[in-house]
Amino acid sequence: MKWLDSSSFWEPDFKGDSAWIEHAPFAFWLTGALRPRPIVELGTHGGFSFFAFCQAVERRKLETTCVAIDTWQGDPQAGFYGEDVYGVVSMYAQRYASFARLMRTTFDEAASTFADRSIDLLHIDGLHSYEAVRSDFETWAPKVSDRGVVLFHDTNVRKPGFGVYRLWEELRDRYPSFEFLHGSGLGVLAYGADMAEGVEALIALGRDDDTRSDIQSAYARLGATLSLAKTNSALEAKINQLKRSASWRVTAPFREIHRLAKRASRGKRPRRA
Repeated sequence: MKWLDSSSFWEPDFKGDSAWIEHAPFAFWLTGALRPRPIVELGTHGGFSFFAFCQAVERRKLETTCVAIDTWQGDPQAGFYGEDVYGVVSMYAQRYASFARLMRTTFDEAASTFADRSIDLLHIDGLHSYEAVRSDFETWAPKVSDRGVVLFHDTNVRKPGFGVYRLWEELRDRYPSFEFLHGSGLGVLAYGADMAEGVEALIALGRDDDTRSDIQSAYARLGATLSLAKTNSALEAKINQLKRSASWRVTAPFREIHRLAKRASRGKRPRRA
């Protein structure tokens, strides 16, 4: 299929917590379909989406640079956090040091360091108010290349303070686009006129309602599989942590008594009349 390949079934190497986990299968596919030169991410936080792109670049052996831009201080929506978040991200980023770098600054300050029409893949995932995301797009759009794609996360979130969906409604009719509804929504905007073949095929297929639904459903199932696996892994880790705790050891005799009592109860036979 033009919109799905073996990379869509990869398992993410980075295990950080993120609402973006359900979009990793598409990120893996898109990186191969677009084969972007620079990938720039605005809003990295814990690093999951950024490291998904880095993983795809490494495995596909692409000549791509990946740049993550964030203050790593948080915001009113995501919450404010300490240096530990940046510490984890910067440590893991060393794995991709040959082609990836972190820029700890504001989006506006970073924009002047990129040439116009130089970015093939721009991922916008910063502050999600309408005013903020519109400002980010308008500031960075001139930096997007003629074959460039812009991703918007949270296009399917409609709650106070979130306005990505409003900007998406304005843009999707002006440019070729595709939207995934799962994982809070991911908008795929073909901003450049010279679309890569795979991206052009995705958007063309998405014009048919049934085909678009098939594509959305396929990636939603792939994303749900990753999300479930992560939940199960986290649950297993919690259980193991509990088993190592002092309270678990102290209550071990009582659990054993309960287990033996249940076994004895199952072993009873009704008396014959």
